[in-house]
Amino acid sequence: MAPPPPRELLRIIEAALLGPGPPSPAQRVELFHAVRDAAPAFRTLLSYPGPKASDRTQVESKEVRLPDMPPITLDDTDVQIAVKLSDELNLNEIECVRLLVDANREWVLYGREPLEIYRLAAGLWYMERRDLITSLYILLRSVGLDQGLDADLISEIQEQMEVLFRDGLRQRIITLVKELNREEPTGIGRPGCERYVLDFRGALVERRAIVSRERLSLSHCLALSGIIKLMSPKEVKDVFSILKDCAAEANENASVELQITYGVLFSLVVSFVSDILSTSGERASLSSDSSFRHEFHELVMRTGNNTTVEGFVGVVRLAWTVHLMLTQDRSSSRDMSDIWSCLEIICRHNAFEFFRERVLKTAAYQNDDEDIVYMYTGYTHKLMMCFLSHPTSRDKIKEMKENAMAALSPYGPPRDHREDPGGNGEQTGQPTNQPFVSLLELVREIYQKEPELVHGNEELWTFVMYAGEDHTNTQTLVAFLGLLSTLASTEVGAAKVYELLQGKVYRSVGWSTLFDCLSIYEEKFKKSIQSSASMLPDFPEGDAQALVAYLAVLQKVVENGNPTERRKWFPDIEPLFKLLSYENVPPYLKGALRNAVAAFIKVSPLLKDAIWSYLEQYDLPVVSTSLGHHSTAQVYDMRFELNEVEARRESYPSTISFLKLVNALIAEERNISDKGRRFMGIFKFVYEDVFGPFPQRAYADPQEKWELALACLEHFRMVLSMYDLKDDDIYASINTSAPSSIAGQLPVLELLKDFMSGKVAFRNIMNIILVGVDSLINERTTQTYGILLEKTVHLSLEIFILVMERDLALADVFRPLYQPLDVVLAQNHRQIISLLEFVRYDYLPQIQQCSIKIMGILSSRIVGLVQLLLKADVAKAIIEDYAACLEFRFDDSQVIDNTKDDVGVLILQLLVDNICRPAPNITHLLLRFDVNGTIERTILKPKSHYSCLKIILDNLEKVTKPDINALLHEFSFQLLYELCLDPLTCGPVMDLLSAKKYQFFSKHVGTIGVMPLPRRNSNQSLRISMLHERAWLLKILALALHQSDISSSVYREACLAILYHTFGQCVENFRSANLFHSPDTSAGISNGPTNRNKVLDLLEVIQFRCPDTSMKYPQLLSNLGVDSKIEEILRNSATSEFGGVYYYSERGDRLIDLDAFHEKLIQVMSQELSSQLTEHEKGELKELVHHLLKWAWRYNKNLEEQAAQLHMLTGWSQIVEVAVSRRMSLLEDRSELLFQLLDASLSATTSPDCSVKMAYVLTNVALTCMAKLRDERFICPAGADSDAVTCVDIISAKQLSNAACNSLLFKLIMATLRSESSEALRRRQYALLLSYFQYCRSILDSDIPPSVLRFLLLEEQEGDEDDLTLQKVLKEHNDLVHANFSIIRKEAQAIVDLVTKDAVHGSETGRAISFYVLDALISIDHEKYFLNQIQSRGILRSCLSDVTNYLSKDMSLSSESSQRFCTIEAQFSLLLRISHHYGKHGSQILLSMGALQNLSSFNLMGLHKKGNSRAITSIVKERAGEIDKKRSLVAPVLRIVTSFTSLVDSADFLEIKNKIVREIMDFAKQHQSVFNSILRENVSGANLFTLERLNMVVSILSKVWAYEENEECSYVQDLFSIMDSLFSLDFGSSNFMQSANMIENQKSELIVFGVCFSLISYLYFLATKKNMRFQVSYGHNSDQQQPTLQMVSDLLNSITLALERVAEEKYLLLNKARDLNELSRKEVDEIIKLCMKQDCISPNDNIRKRRYIAMINLCCMAGNRDQLITLLLQIAESAITILLVHFNDEGYAADISSFSDELLPVLERLEHLKEDKVGRSLKLFHRSVTTLKEMTIRSMTL
Repeated sequence: MAPPPPRELLRIIEAALLGPGPPSPAQRVELFHAVRDAAPAFRTLLSYPGPKASDRTQVESKEVRLPDMPPITLDDTDVQIAVKLSDELNLNEIECVRLLVDANREWVLYGREPLEIYRLAAGLWYMERRDLITSLYILLRSVGLDQGLDADLISEIQEQMEVLFRDGLRQRIITLVKELNREEPTGIGRPGCERYVLDFRGALVERRAIVSRERLSLSHCLALSGIIKLMSPKEVKDVFSILKDCAAEANENASVELQITYGVLFSLVVSFVSDILSTSGERASLSSDSSFRHEFHELVMRTGNNTTVEGFVGVVRLAWTVHLMLTQDRSSSRDMSDIWSCLEIICRHNAFEFFRERVLKTAAYQNDDEDIVYMYTGYTHKLMMCFLSHPTSRDKIKEMKENAMAALSPYGPPRDHREDPGGNGEQTGQPTNQPFVSLLELVREIYQKEPELVHGNEELWTFVMYAGEDHTNTQTLVAFLGLLSTLASTEVGAAKVYELLQGKVYRSVGWSTLFDCLSIYEEKFKKSIQSSASMLPDFPEGDAQALVAYLAVLQKVVENGNPTERRKWFPDIEPLFKLLSYENVPPYLKGALRNAVAAFIKVSPLLKDAIWSYLEQYDLPVVSTSLGHHSTAQVYDMRFELNEVEARRESYPSTISFLKLVNALIAEERNISDKGRRFMGIFKFVYEDVFGPFPQRAYADPQEKWELALACLEHFRMVLSMYDLKDDDIYASINTSAPSSIAGQLPVLELLKDFMSGKVAFRNIMNIILVGVDSLINERTTQTYGILLEKTVHLSLEIFILVMERDLALADVFRPLYQPLDVVLAQNHRQIISLLEFVRYDYLPQIQQCSIKIMGILSSRIVGLVQLLLKADVAKAIIEDYAACLEFRFDDSQVIDNTKDDVGVLILQLLVDNICRPAPNITHLLLRFDVNGTIERTILKPKSHYSCLKIILDNLEKVTKPDINALLHEFSFQLLYELCLDPLTCGPVMDLLSAKKYQFFSKHVGTIGVMPLPRRNSNQSLRISMLHERAWLLKILALALHQSDISSSVYREACLAILYHTFGQCVENFRSANLFHSPDTSAGISNGPTNRNKVLDLLEVIQFRCPDTSMKYPQLLSNLGVDSKIEEILRNSATSEFGGVYYYSERGDRLIDLDAFHEKLIQVMSQELSSQLTEHEKGELKELVHHLLKWAWRYNKNLEEQAAQLHMLTGWSQIVEVAVSRRMSLLEDRSELLFQLLDASLSATTSPDCSVKMAYVLTNVALTCMAKLRDERFICPAGADSDAVTCVDIISAKQLSNAACNSLLFKLIMATLRSESSEALRRRQYALLLSYFQYCRSILDSDIPPSVLRFLLLEEQEGDEDDLTLQKVLKEHNDLVHANFSIIRKEAQAIVDLVTKDAVHGSETGRAISFYVLDALISIDHEKYFLNQIQSRGILRSCLSDVTNYLSKDMSLSSESSQRFCTIEAQFSLLLRISHHYGKHGSQILLSMGALQNLSSFNLMGLHKKGNSRAITSIVKERAGEIDKKRSLVAPVLRIVTSFTSLVDSADFLEIKNKIVREIMDFAKQHQSVFNSILRENVSGANLFTLERLNMVVSILSKVWAYEENEECSYVQDLFSIMDSLFSLDFGSSNFMQSANMIENQKSELIVFGVCFSLISYLYFLATKKNMRFQVSYGHNSDQQQPTLQMVSDLLNSITLALERVAEEKYLLLNKARDLNELSRKEVDEIIKLCMKQDCISPNDNIRKRRYIAMINLCCMAGNRDQLITLLLQIAESAITILLVHFNDEGYAADISSFSDELLPVLERLEHLKEDKVGRSLKLFHRSVTTLKEMTIRSMTL
């Protein structure tokens, strides 16, 4: 197979070998396949096809064919660049074209300059080379270094590597290390070629630097190769030759060149050591080749004039000597001669000194790759152990020791300590070190770098035993003690060194020697003072150096000793303090004394207190005189020693040690209540005397300069971090009467003032920062003190952050004298830029973290920060630096435990936090928005510009290393979501993400979205992060669905992709869109129906039970009463900053601050650790504190997991609800999909793993799905096979099967009855239950009578065998209703208990919806079962009482809430439902409960009256609205009373009838004003509400008022007046109601005729039951209005006209509905517009949906007409009956004849009414008409 691309190869190798865990089986297989396929590329490493004439001709022809690609057309520029790449990189021309194609794919080259394109292509080529070399390096490192990988895996890789080395890979590496440095196209390039390329960031990089890094990596590979397979003799000689070449060119300031040289050097060391230590018989020893042995020995023994080359050759000589010693032939005198000759030259040139000083201690060595340095040091250790343990070398070491002992001491005689400026404490004889001393120091250096190599190293301890004997030379003693101090760097080593110096091993070297010497000198100086000598005796330098070495050993032994054992080792440390106050003691000795004392601070608290007391007793004072008082006598204090002694020597060991000591002591202080006041003197010394003049001082050793700065900065950092400032402290500092008094000052306040006024500390720290990131990088890589400078910069940045956390509070008080730090920084923009540029410094991530945090603070304070960066021309660099930092973090393979230290998280949080800040902000800048123009019009091009956006999108596409980068992926998704949500960035980001190349977001739903979560007990943090990651992904997709304009093809395709990958389907006719033409999706779309619904899988992912976060306290805590105190601590919701124990995480979760919680627990427990407790109980109590902290940690994790679970569920709900509510038209099988979602949501809600919050979200989803299911049921047509719509579509609209409905109801009931619930959740569940009942209502619209449907069905089914009939549908519906009732009845007791409890005790909102649920239960009650349940719980009486109380309140005195009003409405609904559903039985129940008396007990007029405008304007709008609401309750009151009138006709006994009638009449009399007001409304032009009330009042009066004997209320006259006005109307006109709305006009018409029916019924009752006879016409002398036969005749005439008109309208509507499929779209739209249903359609709806809506509305209108025909016939029958009664009365026969002429034509027209037009049988009606006609004719003849 073809080798994988270098980038893909590197990805595979990193995933398998650098992951946090062992590789999976799939990763192992992929790794071995990739390595095997890449073997040819490794064998010919960095060897590429060269230029070829035929290929150049093809390129110049401007048409090139690349493998697996169509022909590519080039332009002149492309040809020019390709040829230039070929010439300058020695590449084949076709390969150069490929580079251009790849560069265009990576960067989009359109619009770029040719030189930029060339540099990008060249940079891409070098990146490919780097990836290939890195892949090889990782493979070699995995074998050569123990990285915890599986042994079988390592063995297999090693076998493949050995094969490659046998095939010449190592020889290729050797050649490359040599040839790449040449000025040739294959190397660094010819002198005239382009010197720069563009790297992955788009930044200019010198080609020479890139090649140097390649050579460095190759040198590392060369060194590692010696571990895997020994070098051949030829390879050894070649490497030795390259070493000399590299050494000759090496420069101390060129760290990379030095590191290359070290790599070549150690490749030889590794080879020699591996050869002598090898136990494998297969490996051929280098020394077995005698010719090579002699040849190489001659090469090694040659000396040259270049000291550097000689030094490196000396190291090789050392390794070669060890190799000769261990492989020598003892019988060969020549071998022994060669060995001794080598040893002699090694000692003569002191190779040990060069190895230590010029290799191990250099900055280049320390800054090399960490693993490589570890390997170098390890093999140096093996080399030296072989050297130290061999008899031959031991003899030489003995000789070297004897020579060193016999040598003169390099230390001079005692010198005047006041006049010797040159004695800086360093050994003056170091350049002439003895080889034995250098050997000791070399061994010390090795184990100083890797202390663990000391463990079990018997050869080393044997050498130590020998080296420590009989020291007669101070220099050797100092070197030996230095070695011991290094060996004491571990606990085991410290114990062994302590025993060695106990005096039993060495005669003259021991602890007693140290303490005796200190006591002798202290006694000597004390006697000198007592003898009044003018001067103290001088301190011999040799003795001082020896004491320094002893003290260094003491320091290490105490620091690293066992915490329990070391307490017994040195009981008296007072001698360490007694020399500190003497002027003649050298400062470096004082420094060593204080450093040793500092090691004892952590031994025990008692010892710490003793150290404080000894310091005050013996050490130099910090402030010798009071501030403001000057003494003429010069006092020797710390200030004097610093300025007069150490400043002259230009060395400051004493001051540095003093600062470190006091810093260590202060850091251990636990009592910080005084805010550091007692340390104010120390702070003043550090601030004024040490740090103030720090930049102006001279330093003999630059390292001391930065050690001094570090000590000062550490003191400042402690001051700022340890002490809190309260408002009282701030105001007290203002009111202090003596501001210069030290006692009244706070260190933290003084330091803050300095920064806020830009004084000395600020300036000095700012000058450190202004060194700049480039200078710091240079110093860090080339100087040994670079690490100290790095730490200094880090501390400086931390101090800036600490100051900016507090400065705002002070600035509010101290302005204008002190300003916030950002204001001070803004005075010089270079200061801000320097702080922000350190994000580029990648040697110490903490510096990057600080710089990012400072950027976050400044971006929140400085509005014009972006403009500042643009003006300073550093914006592009900042963008690239942040992107590079983020990319490095994404590529890193190390798991970062503390997310607060994750630079990637910090950058992403910075971007998220700045989104909403004023534009242009830092987010806009770093993501490459157009900060110079309009943000919202930006066209984002991440492929063209290197930025954080490119890095984020690239990594979100791959989502690699989820176990490492999960948190980065989470925040990246969150960032994109927030960008899509922001109004400024929404447009550009949505445009970008809708592009086809970024549709991988929707594909992630099926990959990362549904993959199993990690187990909680294995990686809970990853589990939490993955939940949040999926939540943000789903929310992004939901937002895209919501905001996308699908009229745009790009957005439509994006929506289709989201729907397809999420729901597994999309509309069939959209599948031919361009979206699915891509190769990667076409296969999946072709089998679309089998694609699984990922939404259901996502829901399964979320369904798990979160662990319990409750705390069970042990019995001991309960016995002590501590549990209540802990509960009180946890109940306090304050954060740790305000005295609480909580903090808010980066996600916004409120978690327990473990440090603050620990402090609170210690405070509580300390009160209980009294003498009353036994020691066992005290120990148990301390253990409980640890247990509580573990619980708090688990609580935090579990709480985060709960929040993450709920967050993902929220994201899931959003994408489901948006898709269902807004994009349903793009989906198929909608009803089935909605059922699946409903079923899954309800099933999840019933699960015991589902919390209340989750259930609430799931119920909301179910509500949305149910609402859409109703829409599908009632609005959308059933099929899509044709554009035709039939009546069958209306009655068989999409509805779930009865079984599905029953399943949903059962699960809904179970969800409602779940044990863990809340009122808010139940309210949503009640709403869902109501929605379900609405869905299960009759499939026939209540406005469409069956007769209309039968007519249409007969028309459609004529000649068809379709068995779908109206009866079948009705039967299925009845079955469903009965099934619903049966399901609910099984749980009726629990359901009714729950609902009634909420109805009585819930909130107003909960009560309202509970009453509606009871209403719904009554509506399905077929056996009066629920009625009995409700009655038994007193709900009806409670409703009546609540209604009465609400309506009885004085409107002018109080105002009820809108929720209360909703409850009353719901209660009215329940009462009306009972009277309606149970008919007369329900009315009787209500009446028996005194409903009428309750309704009569309040003033209905107060509800009905209209407030005048002055009154309304005098009260608030809410008050007026409340009055309107109460007025609307008149209608339900009247409806209830109307229902009682049904009992009038059904009363069996006269006395009961009289009682009911009497109560209703009493109600009417009590509310006479209301009734009169309603009766006197103008019918013409009245709205529906007014007509409805009129209808009810007339209905009430027409039923009962005929029984009234006394006419006190003028109701009769009002009724007659209405008759007079209504009966004379022209009902034959279609617009007699004068309404422009046709639908409203039809409804009003129906109500008006209902009023007419009530009126004519009243007349009918008067005429038939009370035998009242009406006048024929109005009497002119009558004072009161009376009904007349003329009025009845006029009504009959109008009714006749109306019947004819309505019947015709119905006929036309039915015909139009029947012929609807033949109408055009425009005609259908006109019908929809006429019916006022334009809001039901959208421009995108097809003709079928439009016809469906038109069909529904036409049927509704026809149904309205059908109802009206029925009503009109009833009115006509009543009128005819009245006339018949009068015609039959002989006393009226003569008078009737006068209007018979008018009546006859009306009757004739009624006779001509046809049943086909009217839609019902008219036989009886025609018989009455005929009878009346005959009587009319008869009367006309009289």
